[in-house]
Amino acid sequence: MHHVHLMAADIDTTVSFWRYGFGGQVVHDAEFAGARNVFLRIGTGRIHLYEQPPKHLGQGTVHHVGVQTDELESVVARVRAMGYSVTDIRVEPTASYAMAQGPDRLLVEIFQPDPAGLPPELHEFFGLEISTTPEESTP
Repeated sequence: MHHVHLMAADIDTTVSFWRYGFGGQVVHDAEFAGARNVFLRIGTGRIHLYEQPPKHLGQGTVHHVGVQTDELESVVARVRAMGYSVTDIRVEPTASYAMAQGPDRLLVEIFQPDPAGLPPELHEFFGLEISTTPEESTP
């Protein structure tokens, strides 16, 4: 489990709630997949906020649960083989992902970050090691 992704009708108010109410630290604030996304670290957990109000009355604010993998294609194939609906894999500059609808209509994002496209300051956030060449590690 990597993060919970929450919908935010007023993202600045929601960021303030998590920052000042719970000590959340904004790690990243940028557009991704067509909307502003803010990543926060709260203690040892992570919350991603998506600037968009819930789509359906009564849906609540939880949009999806994010599961990080380094085997995206095989996880997608395995979940499909179980009979669950999974989107095609979408490729963005910083990550590839697919969305699965699990039991009780829970939306699950299965994603694989691309270290080459990810800003270096987010490598640790996603648990990626920054590779160094032998020349860089020589004093």
